[in-house]
Amino acid sequence: MKVYVNRLPEHRAWGGGAKFVNAVYELLPDDDTQVIEATNNNVAPDVVLCVGIENDYSGISMEQAIMYRMVMEGKRKIKVVVRINENDARKGTTDVDEKLLEISKHADGTIFVSDWLRDYFMSKGWACKENVVIKNGVDLDIFKPGEKLNNGKVNIVAHHWSDNYMKGFDIYEKLDEWVAANPDFAFTYIGRDRKTFKNTNVVKPLSGKRLGTELGRHDVYVSASRFDPGPNHILEALACGLPTLVHKDGGGCVEFAQPGAVYSDWDGLRKILETKNFGAWSRQLAEPVDGWKRCVSECAAFFNKIYEG
Repeated sequence: MKVYVNRLPEHRAWGGGAKFVNAVYELLPDDDTQVIEATNNNVAPDVVLCVGIENDYSGISMEQAIMYRMVMEGKRKIKVVVRINENDARKGTTDVDEKLLEISKHADGTIFVSDWLRDYFMSKGWACKENVVIKNGVDLDIFKPGEKLNNGKVNIVAHHWSDNYMKGFDIYEKLDEWVAANPDFAFTYIGRDRKTFKNTNVVKPLSGKRLGTELGRHDVYVSASRFDPGPNHILEALACGLPTLVHKDGGGCVEFAQPGAVYSDWDGLRKILETKNFGAWSRQLAEPVDGWKRCVSECAAFFNKIYEG
């Protein structure tokens, strides 16, 4: 089976979609499948996997993929599978849901990155009938428990590649103010910030081993992200063995974290932090975070189901 992915790999500090694409390119090829980077009269895909709505320098849009399948109809059987990791609620936009719902009328299969996101779109009238939830994986050679800072403080950490306000900067700015008056605590933010922090240790965006090492040095992870479809930052924090606290409106964050790790607002988070007791929210070994191989294997099985169906 030949699979064309509408994005090229990105080896830099980027979001979960880019990490998924990298994993597909690295792990999908085997005796039965191969990833092709271009199509022509001699090389045509069996499945087009669309990651992201629009076209950019590295690929085609979902709409272009649908049109390509229509052009090839009668010449070659081609199936289009869309991976959904976006919505309007996530970034405060107004046009994303509408575009995706229209795409759902033409897609042959859908990969949702969380149960929460699937339910979100099903409630809005998602039209595609062949749907599956496949959660992202984590590079477990990179994201793992590490040596702590041991600086006499409770070291709190958060990380995002995006500086969109919906990532939770209202809470992070409260945390920034709070650590100034509570010297037993320190807050580190890794990623693109909004230049509003005064008491936070801001670390430029990191990726790969450098990110895994930095996360593992801390004691507790805080996510304030809202309506997050399938947050890799939660999976990475859990893989590093960090007690991980999430906002009640976190979407996929709540699904991925432990139920007791949910706070409702800043006061709720502050009260949890003040206890300095986070053991109840640690991910237990009975619920391990999976590597990317599981994710890609499930995708390959879904491609075959859609193509043969």
